[in-house]
Amino acid sequence: MVIKDIEQHAEEKMLHSLNHLEEVLSRIRAGKANVHILDGIKVEYYGNMVPLSNVANISTPDAKTITILAWEKTMMKPIEKAIQDSDVGITPENNGEIIRLGIPPLTEERRKQLVKQSRAEAENAKVGVRNARRDANDAGKAATKKGTSEDDGKETEEAVKKLHDKYIKKIDEVLSAKEKEIMTV
Repeated sequence: MVIKDIEQHAEEKMLHSLNHLEEVLSRIRAGKANVHILDGIKVEYYGNMVPLSNVANISTPDAKTITILAWEKTMMKPIEKAIQDSDVGITPENNGEIIRLGIPPLTEERRKQLVKQSRAEAENAKVGVRNARRDANDAGKAATKKGTSEDDGKETEEAVKKLHDKYIKKIDEVLSAKEKEIMTV
């Protein structure tokens, strides 16, 4: 049953590439409020660096605003500073009670940059899928040399190719949806 293990391992790697792409794309700002653009921000909390979502409630009251309500008043300044120091590119408005991020509309040039960045991330995910296919094919050939039948080796290669095609198609679909989201004014 080495063959099934090879296929399963390849699919896990391919799924990981797809999930990573979805996570990265969720952080790319598309012109409307999305709490995921703050996912990478960490705040110092009692000596530890923790995700922003661990110390505050983050919400989107409308399509152009993100609000951050700290669970402790003492965290307002550290949260504000963490957002300013991040690569989000939005200046927070802190009134002492709540922090607001006004999402500015994207320029056409910025939209094109974001599409380009999204395509680069999708290409990285495709490379991960291709690497998983190559590794699985190599493992299948090694298993054939160790005594597994050639038919099993060919079946593994076919199964891995189908997985490869399936995940490349999914990556293209995710990218297409993100491009549409970015380019929608």
